[in-house]
Amino acid sequence: MSVRITTSRSLHDLGAAAWFGGSLMGALGVNGAAAAVRDPRDRARVAAVGWAKWSPANAAAIAAHVVGGAVVLYDNRGRAAHQAGVRANTVTKLVVTGAALGATVYSGMLGAKTVEGDGSPVHGATDPAPTTPPEVANAQKQLRYLQWALPVLTGTIVVLGAQQGEQQRATQIASGLASTIARRVAS
Repeated sequence: MSVRITTSRSLHDLGAAAWFGGSLMGALGVNGAAAAVRDPRDRARVAAVGWAKWSPANAAAIAAHVVGGAVVLYDNRGRAAHQAGVRANTVTKLVVTGAALGATVYSGMLGAKTVEGDGSPVHGATDPAPTTPPEVANAQKQLRYLQWALPVLTGTIVVLGAQQGEQQRATQIASGLASTIARRVAS
């Protein structure tokens, strides 16, 4: 690395942390609080309002993660190409990030469908009542799984980022480059 990119690394890491934390808090806090609302006709609205309040911050967190990550990846392009293990981690992290982005967008689309049931009784944000309109109930059932898929995916992003940090230790760089050279010489 030729220059310090602390700002980009910070954007990348803080964005991932906020994305993870927000998705976990939403599944536990927002959706949990909605289920505790006394009037079953208000539960979907309470969840929708909570998620709508979080959405701008979540979008900013995702943007920070992606922009910071792009700068970090560009800065580390040589290591990603030549150090054993770095390319696999990078590709895995890109795939998981793409899956998390897709799940986030789809979750938002499903959340918008649940708003259509505003005033219909539900047991919770992801738990329809027998009288919940079918399209709303279907969206809620899908959200029941996505609410947990998002923290798993974004948590995986955080863990892969930690692994990338370990791969930047001098001993890891030396052994990774040595492995790559040995593999190229042998072939």
